[in-house]
Amino acid sequence: MSVRKTLEEARRWLKTAEMDLRAARLLLREGEYALSCFHAHQAAEKALKALWYALESSPWGHSLVKLIRELEEVAPEFFNKLRDLLEPAALLDKYYIPTRYPNGLPDLTPDEVYTRREAEEAVRLAEEFRNRVREVLTP
Repeated sequence: MSVRKTLEEARRWLKTAEMDLRAARLLLREGEYALSCFHAHQAAEKALKALWYALESSPWGHSLVKLIRELEEVAPEFFNKLRDLLEPAALLDKYYIPTRYPNGLPDLTPDEVYTRREAEEAVRLAEEFRNRVREVLTP
């Protein structure tokens, strides 16, 4: 893939991350905290995948922790710039499945468990992921 096409693909993923971030904020305002947390995870995931596409690699999976850790082999300089996001990544990874499925939690539905505070934190972390990926991609 040409450099131009690679950067265009990264831009498309970042643009979609922005869309998920807007959805997370909207859902937070509407009191849909579980889905806000999920879309915050999606925004962070797509931002990280934008970085992978910029590196001319095809990322696989949905774990933010995995997407960051695997950078160590592919692009150690980027891993070093993002390694402090491993703990926030682990927090956001917890919002991938149980925020959407009633069998992801014992005896309750996601809307009965997730709180405003969690959604606010998830949105803040997703914004941090987006910002950091932008910084890494902008020399």
